[in-house]
Amino acid sequence: MNNQKLETLKQLIASAELNGIWISNPENINYLTGFLSNPHERLLALLVTEDECTLFVPKMEVAAAKAVFKGTIIGYLDTDNPYLLREFGLSRLGIESGHLTVARLEQLKQYFSVKETIAIDQSIKDMRNIKTAEEISILKEAARYADEAVRLGAANLRAGISEIEVVRSIENKMLAIDGITAMSFDTMVLFGDHAASPHGTPGSRTLKEGDYVLFDLGVVYKGYCSDITRTLAFGETSELHNQVHAIVTEANRRAIELVKPGVRIADIDAAARDYIKEQGYGEEFPHRLGHGLGISVHEFPDISSANEDVLKEGMVFTIEPGVYVAGEVGVRVEDDILVTKEGYEVLTHYPKS
Repeated sequence: MNNQKLETLKQLIASAELNGIWISNPENINYLTGFLSNPHERLLALLVTEDECTLFVPKMEVAAAKAVFKGTIIGYLDTDNPYLLREFGLSRLGIESGHLTVARLEQLKQYFSVKETIAIDQSIKDMRNIKTAEEISILKEAARYADEAVRLGAANLRAGISEIEVVRSIENKMLAIDGITAMSFDTMVLFGDHAASPHGTPGSRTLKEGDYVLFDLGVVYKGYCSDITRTLAFGETSELHNQVHAIVTEANRRAIELVKPGVRIADIDAAARDYIKEQGYGEEFPHRLGHGLGISVHEFPDISSANEDVLKEGMVFTIEPGVYVAGEVGVRVEDDILVTKEGYEVLTHYPKS
């Protein structure tokens, strides 16, 4: 999987007449090599040329890098200047303009003779946008575990339990599963009107009869993320709450039904947003419809009214409309969606009722 991705970059080097490509974003280094690291203030970089691929890592991470990366590895001590450990002439260099700092760019100019830089950010986005068969297989498993996490949370619901207690019951069990290295983000479990905050923080609030419970969670499985939201009724809930839930669920369905290659992403957003607006809750839907999924829980494509791009086979993203009535109720319904050759496949399956 990694070799093909690096070969794609080498083709870009040839077509754009570059001397090399400098990858500095740790997420993209992980995507291209399988090596995941948080370098903090230290240099972590991947240099791709037509002849070789070179990974710059702190000396203490060389063994971990060798376990997954078969190219050249330059390990350096904290007291070393990593740019002086080998000479490179990179007059025309492709860079991630959205990530490379000015200070690091100046070092590349000083030590590697860089005279001209060309942004290759979009090329990396285009690569990550379209998932390989192996990536899709892993994402399906990650989504299956997200379903399981909601099931675990729902099974723990009882009057008097706190939001944070439900969070812990989910995370303790999910993080014990082989292949799951982390939750995709801080697990969200919100009761009643606490869910009217789209990004609320679970706390000591306790569950009572008539509350809706919002679960928003996901897992990182073999390096890939899932993300699901379900809003479940605990006991007999009010007519308003049920009405809002029905509206959001229908908006979710309408957006999903439009998914297929060639459809504008902005039109997917509009399908859900226009319906919610027609039902009188347009002002209570304050966020985009969704986001891409992959090695990051929020990546490309952006599923919003501002995105004029069209869907392509192999894209994976969320569809998550929501309505948030302050002091009353918050409902969000989110699924992970794969664009297939003829349409779509929903990867998350936990019931929405």
